Amino acid sequence: MTHPAEVFQPLQDDDPRTVAGHRLVARLGAGGMGRVYLSHTPGGRPVALKVVRSELADDPTFRRRFGREIRAARTVKGAYTAELIDADPDGTPPWLATVYVPGPSLTEAVARRGPLPVPAVLWLMAGVAEALQDIHGAGIVHRDLKPSNVLLAADGPRVIDFGIALAADATAHTATGAVIGTPQFMAPEQATGGEVTAATDVFALGQTAAFAALGEPLYGEGSSAGVLYRIVHSEPDLSRLPERLRPLIARCLAAEPEERGTPAEVVAWCRRELGRDADAGAGPAVWREVAGPEVTVPPPAPEPSPDPTAVRTRPLLAPRGPAAPWPAGPQGPSVPQGPDERRTRGRRFALGAAAALAAVGLLLVAAWTLMDATDRNGDRDRDRDTAASASGTPGPAERSAASGEAASRGEAGASQGPGSASSAAPGTGAGGAAGASATPRAHAYPTLMLTGENSASTRSGNQREDREGDIRFDCSRGSCALESDTSVFNMVFGDPGATYETCRMLTSGVDSHRLPLAAAAAGSEICVKNRQGDIALLVVQVKSTAMPDIGFLTADMTVWRAESG
Repeated sequence: MTHPAEVFQPLQDDDPRTVAGHRLVARLGAGGMGRVYLSHTPGGRPVALKVVRSELADDPTFRRRFGREIRAARTVKGAYTAELIDADPDGTPPWLATVYVPGPSLTEAVARRGPLPVPAVLWLMAGVAEALQDIHGAGIVHRDLKPSNVLLAADGPRVIDFGIALAADATAHTATGAVIGTPQFMAPEQATGGEVTAATDVFALGQTAAFAALGEPLYGEGSSAGVLYRIVHSEPDLSRLPERLRPLIARCLAAEPEERGTPAEVVAWCRRELGRDADAGAGPAVWREVAGPEVTVPPPAPEPSPDPTAVRTRPLLAPRGPAAPWPAGPQGPSVPQGPDERRTRGRRFALGAAAALAAVGLLLVAAWTLMDATDRNGDRDRDRDTAASASGTPGPAERSAASGEAASRGEAGASQGPGSASSAAPGTGAGGAAGASATPRAHAYPTLMLTGENSASTRSGNQREDREGDIRFDCSRGSCALESDTSVFNMVFGDPGATYETCRMLTSGVDSHRLPLAAAAAGSEICVKNRQGDIALLVVQVKSTAMPDIGFLTADMTVWRAESG
């Protein structure tokens, strides 16, 4: 049984207490997208409210995709999905609320009781496949189906987070290290950056079912590189699975997407295997055994109680006419007052109002004085910057920007020779006019997989099947490296989160067309500049160089194209 204390975690100091008017009761968990909280509708129905991480919320591309997926998810109505109740992709922060499912995830259920019996796995596959029918029918591909996204209620499974991974994928923040997806449950085409379709979810369904039957991932544990390599290059070992499940799971795990079964075929297969139990309604008994007793959901958060020590005031400009009754105080209703008391209260009110108006006047005068002084100082700074620009000498604003960028990279980043703040970008004057122009629009290309047989193009963002692209992975000289005939490389050291300005500086004056990968690891950032002036940022996700003959590198790439592009 899942203990309530493990399900409902108390709110921490950094947790909000309300989101868009929804009062939060407890924390349910956290993931790649953000944190999940327990809340309630005005009628008292419990909901799971997911609050998007701030770094994703700051990405306008994410917000657009999130809004589009939310609109599609609103149309999904199915018995085996957690229905979307409400959402605001434009909120601060963005959020969504789904029906709260009172049951453990498949991950938690397997950890508690071990592998599921064959009938339970068949009911699981039938329910999840039916959920995929509803999800795909709305034009959505889940992209992140896995045991933790399948909740086990007393009457069957519920699939959650459908359509949300697509919103977070292919954004600038995904390309700077925020990976959405779980390697153990990816399909081959997803691991290699190919086209993701409904068949991708069917592959994940097969992996999820195998996990339920085995108690562990079918492709094993270990590094992401090793797991992804096995998924892409090896056949799964189904011999450990119960014999009744092997044909169905093997069909789901076909290497070619078009050879996999459809969700409707999976449902039909499971019903045939379950036989009379499928028509006799035996599923709920199975789920009660697997999910265990339902936990008691905490009640809605109470309305904030008024502070009894707070001073009660009436509106400054009360409407004419009979006086409205004064609100009852914490000790009960106030007593009627005579003429003397009313005159005394009136004098106090007038004095208080006069004092308040005087204070407001002083604040306004101080604010105008400060604004005037700021404007005068700003005019002087702009005059100095204009004169300095004409003479080729950086003005105060430019010096401040340059020093801020150097400080953000740390001492080491500020003194990397050609990549230091003192180096001007090619094609600009010494004053660094390019730094004052707007940052080009970012184009994100997630999960590029580079091997010894392909390449990637920074100009188009495409992964090529030949070696004609301007970024190649090569292990032929005794060590693995990135190399190019047309682009230069520079590794980013220091805190993650390199920007266009960072890479523009780090590639200025650099002439290295080969970058050894010995120091690179998951999360490492590499700046690239091609001969057209495009700037790119590679964020390493998986580096596999222990066996150079079959080595590879997967990375997310963000490209800022030069104006000429």
